Amino acid sequence: MVAHSNNGSSNSIVSSAVQSSTTSVHELLECPVCTNSMYPPIHQCHNGHTLCSTCKTRVHNRCPTCRQELGDIRCLALEKVAESLELPCKYTSLGCPEIFPYYSKLKHEALCNFRPYSCPYAGSECAIVGGIPFLVAHLRDDHKVDMHSGCTFNHRYVKSNPREVENATWMLTVFHCYGQYFCLHFEAFQLGMAPVYMAFLRFMGDEVEARNYSYSLEVGGNGRKLIWEGTPRSIRDSHRKVRDSHDGLIIQRNMALFFSGGDRKELKLRVTGRIWKEQQNPEGGACIPNLCS
Repeated sequence: MVAHSNNGSSNSIVSSAVQSSTTSVHELLECPVCTNSMYPPIHQCHNGHTLCSTCKTRVHNRCPTCRQELGDIRCLALEKVAESLELPCKYTSLGCPEIFPYYSKLKHEALCNFRPYSCPYAGSECAIVGGIPFLVAHLRDDHKVDMHSGCTFNHRYVKSNPREVENATWMLTVFHCYGQYFCLHFEAFQLGMAPVYMAFLRFMGDEVEARNYSYSLEVGGNGRKLIWEGTPRSIRDSHRKVRDSHDGLIIQRNMALFFSGGDRKELKLRVTGRIWKEQQNPEGGACIPNLCS
């Protein structure tokens, strides 16, 4: 059974926040262990020291401040104070103008359009996050990614031993087109028992903006061709998520070797494509392609 703090102990916490000129209520709602904002249930020891429910399990039921046993005391007064607060989104400095009730703030921040993007580089688990201009410079300078301007591309992929397929076999190229940046991924991976090659495009921006663009990919040889048309996925979706959804041009190994020609012992694929912007038809509401010259 969960015990509730008596009014004296809970109210003393809130009173100390009001009386102190150096401690804001927001700081009082910060967990002393993980420094994250606390959400119900907020726990406290018999001496009034608080901590969040996640950290309560980590400290083995001992108050990290006074080492007293925690028990199951909730600080209802502090939970009530939090309910009355309205705070700006933590991404205010990145442009978000929104203000939210304390308990709604966390949910918004998880989906905020101004939250930083993760690095789209797929060759390693890169932990860098930031805005699009920062990530473009990061890809160019730190990952040495090829940068191109224009809305068309001609990507050549050569592999001397196509029977060796590893998940790490991939390439990334960044294109600057219509004032935006796009990531072209090309890689080989195992799909079930069969190795396949896949190319797909990701948009360096959010999902709503990505829908304004379309792209096509084409691969062929020996008088045959495969064509893919689609909408680029936002880099909000991870590289693995897009790849595993098969949302792109997929080429089976036998077909890839057929396109390569010759003795089928070396893979030589040329993937061409283009990006165009969809324009909204003001009369019918349908999208019409705005072809890039």
